[in-house]
Amino acid sequence: MNDPMELSRRERQIMDAVWRLGEASASDVVAAIDNPPSRTSVRTLMRILEEKGHLFHRIDGREFIYKPTGQRQRVAQRALRRVLQTFFGGSVGEALAAHLADPQSTLGDEELRRLNHLIREARTKGKKS
Repeated sequence: MNDPMELSRRERQIMDAVWRLGEASASDVVAAIDNPPSRTSVRTLMRILEEKGHLFHRIDGREFIYKPTGQRQRVAQRALRRVLQTFFGGSVGEALAAHLADPQSTLGDEELRRLNHLIREARTKGKKS
């Protein structure tokens, strides 16, 4: 599969809709996204996403029904690894520090609890290695 970071804004918007729906026709995508382009443009973009390896289709009557080729979580992890490597030398700590230093960054209590839990798990996992 191609690099998810190479998707245009519209392609990412379409992929988000298809992941959310599980499978979708061009009409389904048009109905699912804000300020959609024309149905013809969505069909074209979905065909391009298929050529790039992000979608595959089956035919249902006269419509192509598309499904993602990869799970959203795996694609997101690859994209995050690339961002970490490109901008933070592969360091999650540096990325998190940059995020927390941003005055527009806010973390709710639930997010802070989750991060604390993940840090404790990582420490435990590190001690076992």
